[in-house]
Amino acid sequence: MSKRYHRHDEPLTSEDLARCHLILEEFCTLNGVALPSEEADRVAAIIIELYQQGVHELHHLRPLVAAARGVLKGGDQPA
Repeated sequence: MSKRYHRHDEPLTSEDLARCHLILEEFCTLNGVALPSEEADRVAAIIIELYQQGVHELHHLRPLVAAARGVLKGGDQPA
């Protein structure tokens, strides 16, 4: 049986990491998340996971990261 290869198994390049860092800084600034902080670390992990899955643009990442953090549109927290 052959092993399946997934894009998220591929290591990120230094350019990918630089892009993820810029996206993290933008996201944190727009959403009031302090850098550095545990929440910023959590957001960074979410961004990297999504980036590895092929989501590279902030306007696509923003709602997906917010959903993964459990933040609903308008800043409401889920019940």
